[in-house]
Amino acid sequence: MAARLTALLPRFLALTVIWLLGAATYTLAADTVPVAKHEKKAEAASKPHVLTVPDVRKKAYVFAKGILQDAGFAWRVEGSVKGFAANTVTVQRPAPGTKVIDNGAPLVVLSLTRNANYGESGLPENSAPYKGTRVVLVSDWASEQIEPTTSETTETTSTETGATTTAPAATTTEPAGTVPTTTEPIGTTTEPEQPEQETRKPDFEVPGAPVEPADEMPLPDRARALQHRLSGNTKPSQHLINFWLYQHSWIVAGARFGWHDGAEALRILIKVDQSLQRRFGFGAESEVVARRALEYVEAQAK
Repeated sequence: MAARLTALLPRFLALTVIWLLGAATYTLAADTVPVAKHEKKAEAASKPHVLTVPDVRKKAYVFAKGILQDAGFAWRVEGSVKGFAANTVTVQRPAPGTKVIDNGAPLVVLSLTRNANYGESGLPENSAPYKGTRVVLVSDWASEQIEPTTSETTETTSTETGATTTAPAATTTEPAGTVPTTTEPIGTTTEPEQPEQETRKPDFEVPGAPVEPADEMPLPDRARALQHRLSGNTKPSQHLINFWLYQHSWIVAGARFGWHDGAEALRILIKVDQSLQRRFGFGAESEVVARRALEYVEAQAK
């Protein structure tokens, strides 16, 4: 009996070793798969949406507001010159081309110079109709993400031996002495050709007023689009109210500048204001502004 047990002992030991190796392999696979999935999710979450600050310098304030809103920014006017439509942007912060994190509506600060050829009337609009958010540069955000993990990535500890190894410095794969090539000659820049745009004939001339941009929809179309968007039966959100206020300001300012078919756009805008007042109890004050603008436009067009 003892001799038989002695003969079976090597087989038993071999089976035990095989079982232990299989269990270790399964455990290792179970530990590594979730980690890989977690790393992929973390990598996807670490890439926020980035906005580029547009260049609104030398543009009329009424145009600068539209450009900033379309690009996803808020704005605020600082300085002695206030936010009247015809005043011109001279300085902006951040500078044009700056890459920032899209955290809602990054705030761009504007400084204006007065348009001496166009009088300032009414109340200035010195800020966006919605709340701006803090500007976070992409470079600052990236450094904040990298710094906490720097010490973790430079050294790795082996769980099997307990030894610590230092990762080598990053190296480039380009051979020494090579110079990167460019597709354009040095010292030259290529700018895309801008298509020629025909300006719309103004209803009347206003000295110093900015010319109506041909790449924007005509004032009546803008008013109709606003009317369609606000035609729902449910009470509009604060975001939609801010949109209405901004579009209202654009149409009134454009009509006062003498832009094409301004009177028609104002008549549509008055109907929009009346509808809002009837359904939700606000819009009467804006209707007064639009009616005054219509009286002015009709008098100038005669």
